[in-house]
Amino acid sequence: MDSIPVIDTHQHLWDLDRFQLPWLALPGMDVLRNSFRMADYLEATRNCPVAKSVYMEVNVHPDLQRQEAQYVLALCEADDNPMSGAVIGGCPGESSFADFLEEFAGNPFVKGVRTILHDPDRPSGMCLTPQFKENIRLLGDLGLSFDLCMRPAEIQDAVELVDACPETRFIIDHCGNMSVQPDQQQDRPDWEQGMRRMAECERVFCKISGIVATATRGAWQPADLKQNIDFCLDTFGEDRIFFGGDWPVCTLTADFESWYQALRWIVQDRGEAFQRKLFHDNAEAFYQLKG
Repeated sequence: MDSIPVIDTHQHLWDLDRFQLPWLALPGMDVLRNSFRMADYLEATRNCPVAKSVYMEVNVHPDLQRQEAQYVLALCEADDNPMSGAVIGGCPGESSFADFLEEFAGNPFVKGVRTILHDPDRPSGMCLTPQFKENIRLLGDLGLSFDLCMRPAEIQDAVELVDACPETRFIIDHCGNMSVQPDQQQDRPDWEQGMRRMAECERVFCKISGIVATATRGAWQPADLKQNIDFCLDTFGEDRIFFGGDWPVCTLTADFESWYQALRWIVQDRGEAFQRKLFHDNAEAFYQLKG
């Protein structure tokens, strides 16, 4: 299946000379406390058939979200890299969000918005305030999507948000963030129930990404990821899934190529048509990527 071009729907970059990423101060983030620029991404993916990518916001300091968006949209306009769209950062829980969004909503490279919901300082139910719901409905009015990156036990909150925003499309990042560690399975029943509920809505997609970061560095096998990934693939079906590299966050446990090859192994028996949808076609259609 080397002939299948890859669209990486979860491409991170950060330049620590330009941006502050407060979450890098958390324990265990040592390998990520460096700048990761486009040249580094191109090197990391050189043995993989990445044809296009979609930038994913990196949870910069809120005061720098506008500069982050401007930085990556300039990369989208350049013709020397695969970046073809961007999901920018924003704060939908704030009344200023609409004004912030107005600056970028007309840019054809802006595909959606994300705000991280699982940071230690972000309480359960954060996405269910009236202001948050109003602003996520605004995304739908503008043809933009919202990425859900949240605790696995709180996927049920997302069900309520989706129901309250009937014109907005949603993506569940990182398979719903369910760990593959055997001693971290206490949230599995809530995760499975929430994911099944989310899959009932045709406006919700599942990003097959991030899961390798929950494995044990230097001691994981593709089979360790298979149960969670198969559950997501079977629950959402072949038309509402797409691949995300999550580089460089994936390097907490694996390089880009190892993660990509692990996923290829997991889906090897699902047929070429399925794999084309997962690695390329669904993302191209969802994000309306050109070129």
